[in-house]
Amino acid sequence: MATTAAAVWGRAEQQDFRARVRGCLLGGALGDALGAPADGLTLHEVHEAHGPDGLTEPAPAFGRRGAVTAATQMGLFTVDGLIRAQVRRDTGAWHPPTDVHRAHLRWAATQRDWGPDERRKDNGWLAREEWLYARRNPPRACLTGFGDDVLGTLDKPKNPTAADSGALVRSAPFGLLVGWEPQLVCQLAVECAAQTHGAPAAALAAGAFAVTVHGLARGASVGAAVDLAREQLAARPGHEPVTEALGRALAAVREGAPDPERVTALGAAEDRAEGQLAAAVYCALVGEDVRHGLRLAVNHDGPSSVTGALTGALLGALHGETALPPAWLAELEGRATVLELADDFSMEMTQGAALHGPAESSPGWLARYPRG
Repeated sequence: MATTAAAVWGRAEQQDFRARVRGCLLGGALGDALGAPADGLTLHEVHEAHGPDGLTEPAPAFGRRGAVTAATQMGLFTVDGLIRAQVRRDTGAWHPPTDVHRAHLRWAATQRDWGPDERRKDNGWLAREEWLYARRNPPRACLTGFGDDVLGTLDKPKNPTAADSGALVRSAPFGLLVGWEPQLVCQLAVECAAQTHGAPAAALAAGAFAVTVHGLARGASVGAAVDLAREQLAARPGHEPVTEALGRALAAVREGAPDPERVTALGAAEDRAEGQLAAAVYCALVGEDVRHGLRLAVNHDGPSSVTGALTGALLGALHGETALPPAWLAELEGRATVLELADDFSMEMTQGAALHGPAESSPGWLARYPRG
């Protein structure tokens, strides 16, 4: 697996990359938070609760406006695992699926513990963020998949029949590995999805989502990024449900004005990974801007926080952080943590050699992202 060397990053490229990383992570969290109040409600119930236009602005969930779900929590630990994987390259013991798995085990610990244990310094800084210990509807397959230290693999996946979006929603960060080739991004996302979701469509949807984000982060259009994802799936057994769902999303753009019924028909009403992915891709394709795309993504009969999180990550990677609604960001739970992690990821991917290379090393950085 190859990464981009820091020497090839010019200042403008670094700034663009950081804006897209911030946009992807913050956008996913915004969509997650916007959709959270509608989870478990039908579209009719959403209209009854929030008016004839449904959810158009952040509304209270879990006792506050801007609250995120387990989707955002897990996604942040994905980023943490990817940073540590890069740091561990210096040791020669480099296996990104294992590092991501360890990171998700740290997330799983937050769902069991009352709060961070400051004595466990080896956990790094993210696991000591108090707000991440709130339990926000974590998918059952994620809790059971990360319920022990055994690493699920493609040959022996955890939860072989789990087909929901629990792995999909934590997979956007893989696409931010812009120095990797698309096939490696897809492979890593699929391998990490198998750690909790063994149904082929669920794992392959995660791979397709990661490759789509990867294309957007490299400057491609949504349509071109989706085409690249479909190419990456073509040779993989069991790809048909995901490939066909993405095809329906692309075709739906030509079928008339976007509305909740069209989003629902693509599969948003069912918590199956390929349907949620298709609905999010469609919303990103037809969204006039981030607000419009996210509003379309969360107003339907299905798990709105999932579709919102996926759509937000896509639009954020496409447009960068400055396209995100400032008033929504101002109320976003954990915004400072998301920004800090996004900037750490950007710095590691562009300046890693200066942080833990043979010539120099930052003790502070290695305390934040331990090699062990």
